[in-house]
Amino acid sequence: LGVMLSATITKIYEDQRIVKGWASVISENGEPIIDSQGDIIDEVDLEKAAHDFVLDARIAGEMHQNTNGVGRLIESMVFSAETQAALGIDLKKTGWWLGFKIDSDEVWEAIKSGKYKAFSIGGVSFREPVE
Repeated sequence: LGVMLSATITKIYEDQRIVKGWASVISENGEPIIDSQGDIIDEVDLEKAAHDFVLDARIAGEMHQNTNGVGRLIESMVFSAETQAALGIDLKKTGWWLGFKIDSDEVWEAIKSGKYKAFSIGGVSFREPVE
């Protein structure tokens, strides 16, 4: 099953061509978030996906296509409940935070103009019923 999630870009550092934001928020105020496909992502699965991305990919694509020279990962943090407790913080949400240095002039212009407003992560998953 293909999965695509998107979350709003939160911060743009124009002088550095850097964008940061949530790749995925999976809960707010202790309640799981149901995505646009009707799915819920478990913290363990999100952490595994984030770790796999950092280990194996580390590059930004454009609209799940063109990954050649678009951008490079500079920041990644999964704010699970356990991690937040260890840091002594409570964000009232759990999720995956990302930052990218954008190398593509075309993609950078699309971000600055507001055409691209969010990160979108893709992947493969297996659905399990939740009771």
